[in-house]
Amino acid sequence: MKHDTIRRSCADCGVTRCINGPGQGETYPDFCLTEHTDKDFVQEVVKLYGEEENHKVMEAAAGVECDFYCQKTRVEEVIEFAKRIGAKKIGIATCAGLIRETGILTRILRHHGFEVYGVACKAGAVKKVDAGLPKEYEKVGINICNPILQAKILNEEKTDLNIVMGLCVGHDSLFYKYAEGLTTTLVAKDRVLGNNPAAALYTADSYYKNKLFGED
Repeated sequence: MKHDTIRRSCADCGVTRCINGPGQGETYPDFCLTEHTDKDFVQEVVKLYGEEENHKVMEAAAGVECDFYCQKTRVEEVIEFAKRIGAKKIGIATCAGLIRETGILTRILRHHGFEVYGVACKAGAVKKVDAGLPKEYEKVGINICNPILQAKILNEEKTDLNIVMGLCVGHDSLFYKYAEGLTTTLVAKDRVLGNNPAAALYTADSYYKNKLFGED
């Protein structure tokens, strides 16, 4: 795709002046959404943060960021966030391959006074062919990952907060689609990079350049 055909957005920005606003002599990029998004539309969105549940979540999230910026791990931040929104029961939608890590997380959460209910992705033991998938997909396991079942079970449990633990790409999308409770992600799966997908971005111009951009 030629660059002159690209509709530019925040994904193309390298200055992020929206964080604190432009300094003296600085301007926003000519494609900046801060400059070009309809101001009435922005205010309509801002009003949504005034709704009771939204305000509670935003205040808790911003408070955790303010109080513990670059101090607490993601696990600690989730715990603090859950406490601040008044969560009592936490659901965990976990990859079966991360059941050990989920067990550790469960112990930690229970230590902090939370009720925990976890559902593994293979719960129900539904065969891939029975879900309409090609038999050839069985080469990496006979049974499907079942994120819709995970979501519906946690919905029935009436969890106050759900935590996603390493669901596959796309399976996590279906979980988010069907989960009724507020959801946050603790682990993003990356089998190659030890569940640290950002490592591919940090090495995109060096070790992983050919892998991600192809050979010149």
